[in-house]
Amino acid sequence: MKVLIATEKPFAPAAVQGITSELKNAGHEVVLLEKYTEKGQLLDAVKDADAMIVRSDKITPEVLDAAKQLKIVVRAGAGYDSIDTAYAKGKNVVVENTPGQNSNAVAELVFGMLVYAVRNFFNGKAGTELKGKKLGILAFGNVGRNVARIAKGFDMDVYAYDAFCPADAIEAAGVHAAKSQEDLFKTCDVLSLHIPATPQTVKSIDYRLVNLLPKKGILVNTARKEVINEEELLKLMAEREDLKFITDIKPDADEEFKKFEGRYFSTPKKMGAQTAEANTNAGIAAARQINAFFATGDTKFQVNK
Repeated sequence: MKVLIATEKPFAPAAVQGITSELKNAGHEVVLLEKYTEKGQLLDAVKDADAMIVRSDKITPEVLDAAKQLKIVVRAGAGYDSIDTAYAKGKNVVVENTPGQNSNAVAELVFGMLVYAVRNFFNGKAGTELKGKKLGILAFGNVGRNVARIAKGFDMDVYAYDAFCPADAIEAAGVHAAKSQEDLFKTCDVLSLHIPATPQTVKSIDYRLVNLLPKKGILVNTARKEVINEEELLKLMAEREDLKFITDIKPDADEEFKKFEGRYFSTPKKMGAQTAEANTNAGIAAARQINAFFATGDTKFQVNK
């Protein structure tokens, strides 16, 4: 089978080598399309591909229509909102992700940004410590669980809420289970977002919810920028000079947020999975899933059933 690795933002060279080895050892042909600048390049490359590995690349109906032989697309990472999964299902194309492979990288970034924030962005003035603070985790999946693990090392008091994870499962992980989103925001000094972008969550992090944070609260977003109601958060930050907002997904209103100097920080681009380890882990997992699909029909990680 021909497997296309299509990455506008390429994997690290070591990851490409590992992915290629996995696929070739299983008898597949590998085609590499990196740093493409026009959709036409992707449309041309996908014409005779049986499988694709992508990162944050947009797999639209146009791309899927061009891929006449395509049977499976694997997103090397957890989020797959860049792929039109419903349209793919209509064309009998399996879409998979690689959950958990980037989780530790994202969780470590949360704390890198948090230390930076509580120390006043290293401006020379006295800051605060994370020890003893209450950390709230909204969504207790792979990333949320890693955030909880690291938070315990900082001796933080950890809370979580997840509409799809039973309270007893959260408690079993040594984390306090909040009764609701509102309860989580009211209780915690720091609130870390790990929810996907869905019709239910888009713009759900709004004025009402964030305003529940205690004084000097910190909102951390390493999930999706779409979950933030930017207009309402800007309004709230103008009213509450104690709030901080830190994110690794630059908001559309980045320039407006920048006026809150000392209370806002965004990385230049999305950095959650940008480690050599995560890069390699997710890519090799994607290759192995493609191998399993063609060898045995395995669709364990399918997201468009």
